[in-house]
Amino acid sequence: MAAVLAAVLTFSTGVGEPPPERGAERALAELGPRTQLAPGVTHRALSTTAAAGQVLGDVVEVDLADPAVHADLITPGAVAARSPVADMANRSGAVAAINGDFFDIGRTNAPAGPAVADGRPLKAAVPPGRRMGPVVPSAEIDSVFSVGTDGVARIDRLRLEASASGPSGTHPVVALNQYAVPVGGIGIFTPEWGDVDRARTLCGTDVDRDAPCAAEQAEVLVRDGTVVRAGPPGAGRIPDGELALTGRDEGAAAVRSLQVGDRVDVEYALVPESGHAPELAVGGSPIMRGGTPVPGLDDRERAPRSVAGISGNGRHLWLLTLDGRQSDSVGATLNELGKLVRELGVEAAVNLDGGGSSTLVFRDPGATAAVIVNDPSDPSPRSVPNGIGIYTGSSELGFRAAGYWSLTRGGGERGWPWECRAAPCPTDASPAGPSV
Repeated sequence: MAAVLAAVLTFSTGVGEPPPERGAERALAELGPRTQLAPGVTHRALSTTAAAGQVLGDVVEVDLADPAVHADLITPGAVAARSPVADMANRSGAVAAINGDFFDIGRTNAPAGPAVADGRPLKAAVPPGRRMGPVVPSAEIDSVFSVGTDGVARIDRLRLEASASGPSGTHPVVALNQYAVPVGGIGIFTPEWGDVDRARTLCGTDVDRDAPCAAEQAEVLVRDGTVVRAGPPGAGRIPDGELALTGRDEGAAAVRSLQVGDRVDVEYALVPESGHAPELAVGGSPIMRGGTPVPGLDDRERAPRSVAGISGNGRHLWLLTLDGRQSDSVGATLNELGKLVRELGVEAAVNLDGGGSSTLVFRDPGATAAVIVNDPSDPSPRSVPNGIGIYTGSSELGFRAAGYWSLTRGGGERGWPWECRAAPCPTDASPAGPSV
């Protein structure tokens, strides 16, 4: 045991790793030497101790204080779509990436929590009763791992503020590109939603995904502030420059009051609890705050895990996977996971989608493609709806490779102006979302 602890102390993280508590049982058994993937980005292998057996893992550490390093959301090109992490990383030029949020697997495949890419809001959180993944004490469905426009990573919450104003008055909007529009509500769907039938988002209740679809459904398409189509919810990608207002139950009645030719003002924003606008945000359940694991974390279910961890100053990241359901790696409980990330020196952390979704990829120096470094539990790499990508040097952010458009900071009148570099272009690319 002394030799194991010596190995742990020899490979210090250099960012405030806490010493082992006297007499305390260590979760971390061995932490290997760093391999540099790119300036400010390194990889280390690790193993943990557990009553059930050995657990093997990998961690990519990221120095956000390095001006050449940045993080962004990776996607398949639509909210309601899936792709393997390696494919998304390679299309976007990421040097490393990890899978992201839990998602509506086998149905719409859209993620559960909020999502922001390149400063642009993609979606808001589904109702609490429709979240996917394990229960984490005190976790909120709108909790996210984010990196702000200030370059600081943090755990935050993103609340949707949205409305639609027309001849019949102003109606609250309670969903943005979500796989579950709350009962009685109205949702906004944009081209980013993708091809999936929007009627699917009106099925179930706020607590039961298998409940029948809403009897009352309605939708209007809005372009340049004018209703251009009214009828039932549609399928297929919404045309660029348009959005859909899709209502169920009482929300359907409000949507039905809008007629073709009516003027309607639609506004939406994802409002950060911290007050710091996110450049990147992905849904996740906080398992550590202030350097202390959240009390009451489950200590029974053992599985592969994925975690995003943050240092105290928010300028150092850990992207961690633990293998599970393997002959040489039994996986970890959430309680064990919390102890492990604490021993790595993590100050705050979120649990990302685990099980067969847990995937960590990186690109070796000089290599042309990122490859999977962990040992996923599924027979083949699982397709997932999003993830966290790490970029260095001249790597471009955002949608260029994901199939939307390329957005880079440029000149303009808004606080966060953007320059559209490739068609199709959005009509408004402010982080608060367009007013159509």
